[in-house]
Amino acid sequence: MLNTQGKADPEPVKPAEQPKLQIRLKNEDGVVKLILPTVAETSAAASWSDLWEQLQQRLQAGKRFWQPLSVVHLIAQDRLLDARQLQSISDALTDVALQLQLVETSRRQTAVAAATAGYCVTQQSTIAPLFPQSTEDAPPLIADPLYLQMTVRSGIDIRHQGTVIIMGDVNPGGEIYAAGDIIVWGRLRGIAHAGYPNNPQCLIMALQMEPTQLRIADRVARAPETPPPQFDPEVAYVTPQGIRIARAIDIKTTPYLRELALPGSKRSEDL
Repeated sequence: MLNTQGKADPEPVKPAEQPKLQIRLKNEDGVVKLILPTVAETSAAASWSDLWEQLQQRLQAGKRFWQPLSVVHLIAQDRLLDARQLQSISDALTDVALQLQLVETSRRQTAVAAATAGYCVTQQSTIAPLFPQSTEDAPPLIADPLYLQMTVRSGIDIRHQGTVIIMGDVNPGGEIYAAGDIIVWGRLRGIAHAGYPNNPQCLIMALQMEPTQLRIADRVARAPETPPPQFDPEVAYVTPQGIRIARAIDIKTTPYLRELALPGSKRSEDL
C-alpha cells in the first residue's frame, strides 16, 4: 500500500512469538497441585528460564487462592528436573507461603533428585503396552528399577512402578511402595509394600529387617515383638499361610530367588 508521498508503508512489526507454556495450579482438598507442561506441550523455543518466569508469575497471581503453609504436589510429568531446579521451585513456593512435599514424575533422574532432596516421590511409568491386556491375570507392566543412595527419613514416601533399591537405611516413618521388589542395602525400620497393588510374587529384602510393617500385594505382616539375638540379611516372601521371613543364605540360588531351601527359618508374624 502507498502512502500520501507515494511510498510503500513499512510492514507492521509483529511481536516475537512467546514460547507456549501451560503451568497450572489446582487447589484440591487443601493440597495445591503445581502441574508443569509435558515436553510435547512445550514449544521447542521454550527454555528453563521461560518456565521459571511463568512459574513465578502464576504463583504471584494465584497466592490469594490458597491458605498459608499449604502443601504442594509438583506434577513434573516427563520434564527432566535436576536438584538445582527443584530447589529453585521450592524456594519460589516458600516465597508465597507454600511447602513442596511431593514430586510426581515419569523421569527416573527427576525421581532420584527429588528423593535425595528429601521429598516424597511418585514415579509413574511411561511404558505403554503393545497390545491391550484384556485378562485380569495378565502381569502388570514393570518400569526399570529405581536406585536411590540415601536414607529414607520419617515422612518420606517413595512410590515406583518397578523395583526399588535403597542404598541406605529406611527409618521409622519412611515408606516405600513398589510394583516390583524392594531391596534395602541397610536397615529397614519403616513400612515396605512390595508387589503393589496385587503381585504376591514379589519380595522384600534387607540387610537388617526391623520393619514397622511389611506388605506384599494384599498381605500384611509385622516383625516379631522380640528381635532376634543377631541380624542377618533376610528376605520376606508370600506363602499360603501369609508373609514369612527367611535368612538370605537359606534361599536357593535361582534367577528370581523364588524358592526357599529351608522354609523353617521364618520369623514374621501375620496381622
